[in-house]
Amino acid sequence: MSDAIHPVRRPQGEWQIHRCQFVTAREAVPFRWRSLWRGLQQCFRLMVGVQDYQTYLQHMRLHHPEQTPMNERDFHRYCLDARFPSQAGKLGKCPC
Repeated sequence: MSDAIHPVRRPQGEWQIHRCQFVTAREAVPFRWRSLWRGLQQCFRLMVGVQDYQTYLQHMRLHHPEQTPMNERDFHRYCLDARFPSQAGKLGKCPC
């Protein structure tokens, strides 16, 4: 590809490499069957429209500890309204 399509950012000023360390594929990212299975489960649930309330709670605890999270019923109602808006002209996005 040319630089016009994908510009390359080169470091500015003087720089040098201090140490180079080789990393094998096994050391870089260990493969975990369990994490793959959980990711597939979440993907399939989202495809059919089932939202993950536990992930929402974890997100709220980590990123918004000062806010109280919605209960499970309100969460699912909010996600349904965001996915299939009942008000005319309202387009939304699910928070999960």
